[in-house]
Amino acid sequence: MSAPHEGREVFEYALLRVVPRMERGETMNAGVLLYCRAASFLAARVHLDTDRLLALDPDADVAGVRAALRAAERVCHGGPGAGQAAGEDPGRRFRWLIAPRSTVVQPGPVHSGLTADPSAELDRLLDVLVR
Repeated sequence: MSAPHEGREVFEYALLRVVPRMERGETMNAGVLLYCRAASFLAARVHLDTDRLLALDPDADVAGVRAALRAAERVCHGGPGAGQAAGEDPGRRFRWLIAPRSTVVQPGPVHSGLTADPSAELDRLLDVLVR
């Protein structure tokens, strides 16, 4: 008899949240980070609903939020575009990305699950939790 999770690996994920006005504490989901150690997989998928962002804060810096989301994607990819995290392994880059910070784009809590396809799981989470 096979194990109930045969062929699936543990993954961790966190939402990327936009907090346009810190004093109000309102957030909107704008992306997902997913790390699967067994597959050496780290990636981000982002989707910024600008209408929703501007409804929360008509003066929101849309270009700045997009730049922060793109920076998270670059850190996931590693290499020269990842800045200070460029030489780190995927696990360390994920931990760097999920560290609490007081910026307009913030990571949410880390959750875990099982998947046979980390990339497809990341797309699914983006559809369910962000779009």
